[in-house]
Amino acid sequence: MKYRTLEIETHHGVGIVWMNRPEVRNAFNDAMVAELTGAFGALEAERDVRAVVLAGRGPAFCAGADLNWMKKMAGFSFAHNYEDALCLAQMLHSIDTLSKPTVARVHGAAFAGGMGLVAACDIAVAAQDAEFCVSEAKLGLIPAIISPYVIAAMGERAARRYFLSAERFAAAEAYRIGLVQELALAEELDAVINAVLGHLVQCGPAALAATKGLIRSVARTPIDEALIADTAKRIATVRASSEGKEGVRAFLEKRTAAWVPLPDETGGSGRAAKRTARARKA
Repeated sequence: MKYRTLEIETHHGVGIVWMNRPEVRNAFNDAMVAELTGAFGALEAERDVRAVVLAGRGPAFCAGADLNWMKKMAGFSFAHNYEDALCLAQMLHSIDTLSKPTVARVHGAAFAGGMGLVAACDIAVAAQDAEFCVSEAKLGLIPAIISPYVIAAMGERAARRYFLSAERFAAAEAYRIGLVQELALAEELDAVINAVLGHLVQCGPAALAATKGLIRSVARTPIDEALIADTAKRIATVRASSEGKEGVRAFLEKRTAAWVPLPDETGGSGRAAKRTARARKA
């Protein structure tokens, strides 16, 4: 199968899925979402592939959603947003439930949906200069689709901070809270991943598949159709809201969102008037 947004390689029993949109830091659009779902489905069927690595070409792992895709989504109805969100949810689910071990090769930015990709993989190895961010709240959105995976990876307490603050954090912090399990110098990233893969390919394929099923059953509530539908409805509702639309517009137009206080705001009616004027101007 030919891909527009991906490159697929197989070496020594390992499949490598390269996100290949370096010009936009591998930000995903509807085409990439569909191709990632298809690629992981194809690798599931490849008997000779024992493990899968998810990686990004260029300066970043994945910077989240593509700006042009976000522009389209801003005008979508609830129904269209829901269908779009379901596609993203199914893509992450296909990675999470792959019967073969998955390894995220993280460098540069892993923001928003990019963090979902990291968390959906079984193992994450990050370069020491990688950066992470759950940025949705700053756009007036919520990280609904990625939340089951990211919360499972970093824990509820860390999620409360980083989901709500939408601040960037370094690879060392990602390691501390459990989002990634290994750190490496940028030039040693592939060597560290190869060492991990060396362990994985020595294990029985059927045993690995059964072990992944065991972990999902024992550790947490399965990410089932009900949860997928629920998270898709939540993000569709917020995307279609006035605040969600204003946040996305502000981001795309590279301006401050209407709800962010101006530096000289001191309260009272003056503050409300300034916010109203700013929102109308937008």
